[in-house]
Amino acid sequence: MTLGSPRSLRSQSPSGGAPALGASPRADGYRRLVILALLLTLVVVVFGAYVRLSDAGLGCPDWPGCYGKATPAHAAEHIAEAESAQPGGPVSLPKAWKEMIHRYLAATLGFIILVIAALALRNRRDPDVRPCIAVLLVGVVIFQGLLGKWTVTLLLKPAIVTGHLIGGLTTLALLALLAIRATGVRRRFASPGLVRLARFALLLVVGQIVLGGWTSTNYAALACTDFPTCHGSWWPSMDVGNAFHVVRELGMTATGDLLSHEALTAIHWAHRLGAVATAIVGLLLVIGLLRQGFGSMAMLLLLMLSGQVGLGIANVALSLPLPLAVAHNAGAALLLLVMVLINARLMPERAWRAVRGNPHENAYA
Repeated sequence: MTLGSPRSLRSQSPSGGAPALGASPRADGYRRLVILALLLTLVVVVFGAYVRLSDAGLGCPDWPGCYGKATPAHAAEHIAEAESAQPGGPVSLPKAWKEMIHRYLAATLGFIILVIAALALRNRRDPDVRPCIAVLLVGVVIFQGLLGKWTVTLLLKPAIVTGHLIGGLTTLALLALLAIRATGVRRRFASPGLVRLARFALLLVVGQIVLGGWTSTNYAALACTDFPTCHGSWWPSMDVGNAFHVVRELGMTATGDLLSHEALTAIHWAHRLGAVATAIVGLLLVIGLLRQGFGSMAMLLLLMLSGQVGLGIANVALSLPLPLAVAHNAGAALLLLVMVLINARLMPERAWRAVRGNPHENAYA
């Protein structure tokens, strides 16, 4: 894997860069709509984490309304009855509002994505528009709606809730690709080794996010309360089989027994090991980016990696305070965005040779 500076490639362009994404003029409305959708998706993902971490996911136990009503205010009587029947349970008026606000935001995002897809199809011949990604987004959002429904109706099954989280981050990544294209972010060529490393790092980040989601949805964040060891051991007692059995109820094994603490420990420890692997590969990528002149992206990646590691340690040390837990989820989303941007900007030698005669062709074709 070659991470050295590809001087022979840089000499082909006075600016040391490849043609910009989105070089042709684009309507400001489309570009603004894509950016709005990207920002709103980030809000939906972070607010969804807040709803989950504050145990408000079942604040309205039906879907899409709240006890068949459009707002919790209209369902206040039903909510009060449920709360009096189970004080301190999953249903209360504040929790219902949290859940419904999340649904309102998600519905608004879905409508915006439908408009984006319609505009992309209408202008599908424009080189700055990627209708295939826009149409894929519509499919993802529809499936997200189903996962949101099943999250409630299937009582927070870990596989469904984790899938819902992954779907939200998939939406975020796809909108980031549309935004990168629409705003004309420039691509620059890099050594094939650096490009491969960036792609591998992206896969690791995605895998680590999935592990983090599995940790959160199984309520295993505090299965290990010491650091850097777990229960004073570098290899604690674990039940890996039950920990990663996907089809089961929350807190239960596939056979209906209570999920053991050893299983929760396995989930937590896997997330820690994933964090170590992601940090090491991420630091190698930072070094590679610095060596090839991508200083700003290297520093941004280093900042995000450091922040995520620090937040992860702080969550364990401080027993998972809600603000830090939400911040850790937000950091995961931002780290994913940074990795998507890095991979979108890096152009290997073969791609550069293919596009040098056509400024509109690139890896998103």
